[in-house]
Amino acid sequence: MSYHFEFGWLLEYYPQIVKGILITLELIGIGGVLGISLGIFCAWVRALGPAWLKPIVATYVELIRNTPFLIQLFFIFFGLPSLGLQLSELTAANLAMVVNLGAYSCEIIRAGIQATPKGQFEAGESLAMTRFETFRHVVLVPSLQRIWPALSSQVVIVMLGSSVVSQIAAEDLTFAANFIQSRTFRAFEAYIVSTLVYLVLAILLRQVLAMVGGLIFPRRAAR
Repeated sequence: MSYHFEFGWLLEYYPQIVKGILITLELIGIGGVLGISLGIFCAWVRALGPAWLKPIVATYVELIRNTPFLIQLFFIFFGLPSLGLQLSELTAANLAMVVNLGAYSCEIIRAGIQATPKGQFEAGESLAMTRFETFRHVVLVPSLQRIWPALSSQVVIVMLGSSVVSQIAAEDLTFAANFIQSRTFRAFEAYIVSTLVYLVLAILLRQVLAMVGGLIFPRRAAR
């Protein structure tokens, strides 16, 4: 049985595709920056932070890393309103991305911190720095340099995983593909286009993160 491909609908529905791409970029932009920032804080707590805070952060990390992202998203969007916290679809999606990436990046960054030679911590102490000042000025950048490729890969994975936010009607790229196939009944073509767009976004995101790494860690780029 032959199948006739038809992509003429692209001209009619390109605004939905563009909107979906922009929202997907917004999700990964906000989720990436805030998620990594949260991951850095949690990694500091787990490696060098106060003892009373470590169990709290450890519980958060283990809870997020051992439950599906979709369940986390549903809990935020459908569960929090039961506690009186009503969030829009996009806000819930952004929050879920930040919380998810924060937990995964925490463990990646913590691995970089644990690989730091003890001499660097001792050097900070000899300069009368606090543990946080030692972390910020002496440990953080070399630690990020060690794990930047792994952290970049995790950001890309989270970007691809963001496709599930369409389940709460956040109008990302997958939502646009679902909308188009429901109107045109051309599911094969709609998902081919969305797949190719995700592929391009993933490749571009890796390149952008590599460029950012080259700017932050110039010595690494020069090797």
